[in-house]
Amino acid sequence: MSSASAPVLLIGGWTLAAGRQEAGFDPVVGSISALAAVDADQPWIMTFALLGVGACHLTTAAGLRTAAGPGRMLLATGGAATLLVAAFPLPAGGGSATAHAVAAGVAFGALGLWPALSWRRQAPVAALRAPVALGAATVLLGLLGWFVGELGGGSRLGLAERAAAGAQACWPFWVALTCGVARTGTRSPNQGCGSTC
Repeated sequence: MSSASAPVLLIGGWTLAAGRQEAGFDPVVGSISALAAVDADQPWIMTFALLGVGACHLTTAAGLRTAAGPGRMLLATGGAATLLVAAFPLPAGGGSATAHAVAAGVAFGALGLWPALSWRRQAPVAALRAPVALGAATVLLGLLGWFVGELGGGSRLGLAERAAAGAQACWPFWVALTCGVARTGTRSPNQGCGSTC
């Protein structure tokens, strides 16, 4: 449930918050953080969504016992950093904030890298085998690279950020879903992903 809730909260949050901006909001250009900024219209919507996403990642990291420990620690780090992103919103006037930037950087980095450290030998599901996990990390980090490239004044900052953040929110769900399918399949309980997957 936690892994499924993260993308719903994130995508639903940025969609609802963008729709509540009285002056309009261009999601291709505008960042997710702008929707939770101090001077945004109803910033509580995106703040609540970010808090929920962070809590979901922490819960998923605790329950996804089949994933390797270092990967789960990075997923938890990404979740904790997402909570800090919500706690340190952008100031009024579209300025930057060091605490917000650091928290966002840690969150994006950890959530992009965690699949690379989540794989195990003899994993019961493909998502936790080295080729798939490393491939997922490559895609997630590639999307993050696109977003970082747009930070220098690109015209698609919002689109790049949503692609990176959305993919990072969806990958834990895919891993947990495949673990759940393996657990309910023909495998013995010892070969599945654990009861909290």
